[in-house]
Amino acid sequence: MVPGIVHPDTLPGGPLAPCLWVTSMGELRNSWKRELVSDAPEPSAQRRWLPIILIGLATGYLSGIFAVGGGVIMVPALVAFAGFDQRRASGTSLAAMVFPASVGVITYVAHDSVNWPAVGLLIIGSITGAQIGSYLLSKLSTRTVRWVFVGFLAISIISMVIVVPSRGASIDITVLTGAALIGVGLMTGTLAGLVGVGGGVILVPAMIVGFGASDLIAKGTSLAVIIPTSVSGTVGNLRRKNVDLAAGVTLGISACLTSPLGVLSAVALDPQVGNYLFAAFQLFVGGKMALGLLRTKGQPG
Repeated sequence: MVPGIVHPDTLPGGPLAPCLWVTSMGELRNSWKRELVSDAPEPSAQRRWLPIILIGLATGYLSGIFAVGGGVIMVPALVAFAGFDQRRASGTSLAAMVFPASVGVITYVAHDSVNWPAVGLLIIGSITGAQIGSYLLSKLSTRTVRWVFVGFLAISIISMVIVVPSRGASIDITVLTGAALIGVGLMTGTLAGLVGVGGGVILVPAMIVGFGASDLIAKGTSLAVIIPTSVSGTVGNLRRKNVDLAAGVTLGISACLTSPLGVLSAVALDPQVGNYLFAAFQLFVGGKMALGLLRTKGQPG
C-alpha cells in the first residue's frame, strides 16, 4: 500500500466503495436538480397572466351592465384559457368579484339605483338559502336541480321580453314585499348552493318582473348583494385553499377598470333594450347548461 493513498479495500463497502460513492453523489446532484426545477415557476404560470387580465376586463364590463357575479363567465374562462381546475377557478372567481362589485355598486349609488332595505332582506334570505342548498346538494340529484334551473331561466327569458320596466319605478317595502324579498333571497341562495350560479341571473328578473322595480334599481341592488356573499364564500375558500389569491386580485383589479363602463352602458340603454340583452345573456347561460346536461345524459348524478 502506498503511503498517503487510501486503498479501496480499506473503505466501507470494499473495492466497490468508489463506485458507490460516485453513484451516491450523482443521485444527490440529481435530487438537487429536481428540487430546483420543482421550485421554478411552471411555463403555464408565466404565460397565464394575459388571459387572466383579459378575462377580468370582460367580466368587469358584464358585471356592470348585467349585475351578475363572475361564476357564469369567469369560471369556465379560467378553466379553458388559464389552466385552472374547476374548484380553484370557482374560489378564485368568487374572491375576484368583490372588487368589481364594489366599484359597480358605487357607480349605481351615484345614480341613486340601490335599494338598501331590499339589499338587507335579500342577504338574510340568501345566507339561509345557501345553507339549505349545501344540505340539499347531498340529497338531491344535481341533474334534476340543473334542469329546474334551466326551466326557471326559460320562464324568466319570456318574462323579461314581455315586461317593459319603468326607469323611475322602485320597490315599496311593506310586510308582504319584505317577506317576498327574503323568499327570493332564500331561493337565490338555495340555487347558488345547488347549481353554483346565482346573483343577478336570478335576482334581476325577479325584482323587475315580481316587484316592478326599474332595471337600474334591480341591477344595483343585485350587485350590492353579491359583495357580502363573495366575502363570506371567500373566507371559507381560503381556509380550504381553493383560492389563487394573486390571480384573484389581478382579475379583480382588471374587472374594476371596466365595471363602471358596464354600469354607464346600463344607464344609457333603453330599459326594454336592456331587458332584451339580459334575456339574451340568460339564454346563453341556460343554453350552455342544457347542452352540458344533454352531453352527459345517462351519466349518474
